[in-house]
Amino acid sequence: MTQASPLDLSIQSLTATGSSIDLLASSSSDLSQANTMALACLADTVVTLTDEAQLDNFMTAYAEGTAHKIPLFVLSGGSNVLLPAELNAIVLQPKMRGIDIIDQTDDYVDIEVMAGENWHDLVVHTVNQGWYGLENLALIPGLTGAAPVQNIGAYGVQLEDCLQYVRAYHLPTQTWHHLSASDCAFGYRDSIFKRTPNTWLISRVGFRLHTDPNNILASYGDVQTIAQRYADQQGRKLPTPHDVMQAIIDIRQQKLPDPKQLPNCGSFFQNPIIAQEQFMALQAIYPTIVGYPMPDAMTKVAAGWLIEQAGLKGGGVAPIVTHQQQALVLTNHTPYQATQEDVAIAQHYIANTVYEKFAIQLSREPVWINADGSTGSTEHVV
Repeated sequence: MTQASPLDLSIQSLTATGSSIDLLASSSSDLSQANTMALACLADTVVTLTDEAQLDNFMTAYAEGTAHKIPLFVLSGGSNVLLPAELNAIVLQPKMRGIDIIDQTDDYVDIEVMAGENWHDLVVHTVNQGWYGLENLALIPGLTGAAPVQNIGAYGVQLEDCLQYVRAYHLPTQTWHHLSASDCAFGYRDSIFKRTPNTWLISRVGFRLHTDPNNILASYGDVQTIAQRYADQQGRKLPTPHDVMQAIIDIRQQKLPDPKQLPNCGSFFQNPIIAQEQFMALQAIYPTIVGYPMPDAMTKVAAGWLIEQAGLKGGGVAPIVTHQQQALVLTNHTPYQATQEDVAIAQHYIANTVYEKFAIQLSREPVWINADGSTGSTEHVV
């Protein structure tokens, strides 16, 4: 008789619990279409979770059987990860759905959103309901559960501005936790979840949104101009949050490729933050350099501007090249065939070229995933 593997035993344990977990037990589960970069990836096992009880049941079976020898990897919508060709881990996909009102006054509404809700659909829903604060984050791909990991941000707004709490499962101790915004230790495109990968599985997120239609942030780029155009069309003197959301959707659609049409994982490089003194020195040489003042005499520089000025708009190392309309986005021109290593080669070519010209080091934004499900360093070296 052939001896059962740890993975086989974990499947038997789950069957015995009577759990309703959707477990794809194939040793070659294809995740190529589960990441927006469309990188070729085969995983050992994928577990799809549609409610919190399923996670409790799975983790009990995981701990009691021999499957605990196999690492766990949490995968949300796959919009900010770079997957390896082979992923030797049990992949947990939180797909819980639901949006609930927790509290409501004339000034604000508190909502709780399950991890599996599509982020952009959530933004549109809240604005249509008259709940404001997320409109600047429209059209960011991915699911709600992944939003706190990266502390997503755009056009002057970060997730932490509206987030109240996160309910998350601590995988090492098999315990549920209620984490406040301060507990999440948010930073620029950073959080406790990002710094301790595969430690937490987020199941729901709480937001406080305001109800004042005159409270908008439209100071970035062309947002004010386009939002005002929408207001004028409706006979309004000032733009509303809905106008701002529509303006941002327009801008992003013009500049950013739809991952379903041209695979990508959004902004690939973080906007670097440099000393104000260095920025002023560069500004003397390059008067059009784009930068935004930051605390402590620092300046945030537009990474897309740096890449474009380095002559790399539409360039890279095939099949991974920057987008013709937005140099900050790397695109995959051989979907489901290109690999993580192809991305690494293009990344380093672009980063090295920018550094040689401006002496500014670019850092990757999407998370590098190793074959065992662990995460690599920000600057992975080929």
